[in-house]
Amino acid sequence: MLSSFLAKKPLFYDKIDYDRMPRIYAKIKKYLPKTPMIHIIGTNGKGTTGRFLATALFNGGYKTLHYTSPHISKFNERIWIDGKNISDEMLEDAHKKLQLILSKDESDSLSYFEYSTFLAFLLSSGCDFAVFEAGLGGERDATCVFEKKLTLLSSVDIDHESFLGSTIEEIATTKLKAMQKDIVIGEQRFSQVLDIAHKTATQLGTNVYTYKQLLDSEDMDKILKISDMLELPLYLQQNLKLAISGLKFLDIEYGMKSFDGARLFGRLSKIGENIVIDVGHNPLAATSVLKALSGKKYILVYNSYKDKDYNKIISILKPIIKHVEIIDIEDERVVKKELLQTSLNSLGVKYSTFTKIDNRYDYLVFGSFSVVEQFLKVFHG
Repeated sequence: MLSSFLAKKPLFYDKIDYDRMPRIYAKIKKYLPKTPMIHIIGTNGKGTTGRFLATALFNGGYKTLHYTSPHISKFNERIWIDGKNISDEMLEDAHKKLQLILSKDESDSLSYFEYSTFLAFLLSSGCDFAVFEAGLGGERDATCVFEKKLTLLSSVDIDHESFLGSTIEEIATTKLKAMQKDIVIGEQRFSQVLDIAHKTATQLGTNVYTYKQLLDSEDMDKILKISDMLELPLYLQQNLKLAISGLKFLDIEYGMKSFDGARLFGRLSKIGENIVIDVGHNPLAATSVLKALSGKKYILVYNSYKDKDYNKIISILKPIIKHVEIIDIEDERVVKKELLQTSLNSLGVKYSTFTKIDNRYDYLVFGSFSVVEQFLKVFHG
């Protein structure tokens, strides 16, 4: 079974063999479909941009697959085809096919994400488009081996420094080297990202467009109306603009109904009258959440991976925090509780351990997919 097969593979690696994926792809390429791929790279907003785009394509009559990661509760969330998460039966069938294509050594050597990526692309057979979200991003990401029809770049910020670099220049450069033919640049916090895009495009012989070049005043009016209809906070509107820029580049029409069912769960999702969950895990995501939820106070259900800037994240969210409740999660990447507590003490933020919801208060669950996953297990019993 796929679940038992993947369970043997760790979700996180301190070191990655960057040659493995392209080497195996070159060997099995002839067995894989030639689905036109739209590649989404960036730091924040890749998942929602991809779901907006994939939903509009599907509602426009195109058979579409959307590959996103990680999942919150079940692996099936990673692969969405024509409005639905992939079924267990389809996953098992694709797993069997992939096992026949790969040698045992190849199958065993592929990482969790690499194997999942091959599996998703195999499942795109018969699709008009495959919308693929990069993992960590960058030129060596597993999703980069496939031929791309178009690349979309969402907002770039500091994250995954051990893999991508410690400055915006380094991170933007390695991400942008993933482009192949044409790239559309979404709204950016750092102006140098566009300069780096043009420089990289010159080196690679590719074409750069900005979302502003592709959207006219009529598009902007539509975006405001669609945002109101979907009740999108500002940062999700940015992702909608990028998705629509992609549609415009592809010369595909869209309307108010194109984005029905487009909200991706876990992005400022309200799961109760007093509970908001968000899988964000870096300062840029925290800033977006602050802007969206300002004006109220929340009990923050939180934990963090040790490589994240949790001190800065808490500092950003402090204006809307009543106090913090640390949720225990089992993951070797999680920061030691004493270090997180020291950070909270230094910021003057009161804290306790999360046990249950008190319906007298409003809650924000934030910190990572793992935090949201563990909270939902407790919340749903």
